[in-house]
Amino acid sequence: MKAIGRFMIFLAAVFTNRESFRVYWRQYIEECIRIGIDSVYLVTIISTFIGAVTAVQTVYNLVSPLIPLYIVGTLVRDMTILELAPTITAIVFAGKVGSNIAGGLGTMRITEQIDALEVMGINAASYLVLPKIVASMTMYPLLVIIAGFLSITGGYFASTGLELLTPEDYIYGIRIDFVEFNITFAMIKAVVFAFLISTISAYMGFYTHGGALEVGQSSTQAVTNSCIAILLADFLLAQLLV
Repeated sequence: MKAIGRFMIFLAAVFTNRESFRVYWRQYIEECIRIGIDSVYLVTIISTFIGAVTAVQTVYNLVSPLIPLYIVGTLVRDMTILELAPTITAIVFAGKVGSNIAGGLGTMRITEQIDALEVMGINAASYLVLPKIVASMTMYPLLVIIAGFLSITGGYFASTGLELLTPEDYIYGIRIDFVEFNITFAMIKAVVFAFLISTISAYMGFYTHGGALEVGQSSTQAVTNSCIAILLADFLLAQLLV
């Protein structure tokens, strides 16, 4: 409870006594590049192969002749939109971006750069953390869209390239019984996950004490706590919105 209370106080400090918009703009753009653009390559590789593996495994487990093969496209589509794209990508995102946020703020803390900002009368929590939060909530939904598209595309090329089913069957499975709200649900998840990852990682890094060893420990704790928060939020959102 003490940690939760301290986290809430940290969030209050982040969103109050803010600087002017112009102060944040350049940092926001830099964080968007660091958080979003620099993560595209990793997200591309992971999402493509996840979609391919999902399609191949689904085909090999369809042993009943009564089940049409086009159901492979339907399963890949729904699994990708509801879970694989937002949730699996979030765990990877936490490992890459979350550890980077915690490590960067932790290094600033132990080298007394944060203390110097506070001595100058600047709200260090808002000045350093708010651009990271906004950039994460802006870029991560875009990464989820890319991951979803590439995952479905990877499933298409894997299943048709190995001649497990025809392209027509896969496309038909993608189009049949499509629920539009699933896209909205995935975007809600993306925004919530991005907020959790950025705030938890920033909190762990901002309150780092000690030396280089503690910075590494803060990064590890940031990834661990972010993954737990992602899975818990995923369960709660599924209960509330499905």
